[in-house]
Amino acid sequence: MSILIDQDTSMLIIGITGKQGRIHCKHTLESGARLLAGVAPGRGGQTVEGVPVFETVAEARATFPEIRAAMLLVPKQFVLEAALKALREGIELLVVITEFVPVMDALMIVHEAKQLGAKVVDPNTIGVISPGKSKLGIMPDYIYGRGHIGIISRSGTLTHETASNLTFKGFGLSTCIGIGG
Repeated sequence: MSILIDQDTSMLIIGITGKQGRIHCKHTLESGARLLAGVAPGRGGQTVEGVPVFETVAEARATFPEIRAAMLLVPKQFVLEAALKALREGIELLVVITEFVPVMDALMIVHEAKQLGAKVVDPNTIGVISPGKSKLGIMPDYIYGRGHIGIISRSGTLTHETASNLTFKGFGLSTCIGIGG
């Protein structure tokens, strides 16, 4: 059983045209996730790995209304504004990868998400993966084998290590969530 995401989860990447956005766009597509769009203000009309880039989440959702989840890969000084816009434009699951986000910004994002009935996997996370189904994060999916064990962890490295060992021993995982630092 997977939670938060599965093979039907349609998603986008906010900050897709940056260095990390491009890298994780490629890895997300390789994992089989339903990555339908990217967002980068001032870069609308471009593509990254064949994924169309839009100016705003609203524009992306106008073209792909099924998008409900997003991975945020923008510099820390832009996280608050980008996150609040994404939540207000209909994102129901927001995974904030960026490190060093100010605590007050993170609290404001979580508060807004609660008001809108959305979920946030907070800053400095590796994300969420349901092996063999989907991922919304930056983890190397090949060490996460499919199975029935769930992991929730604050440590990305420890999550990778535990997942790798469980997979190697033949157990596998249903969903792993990095809750962020």
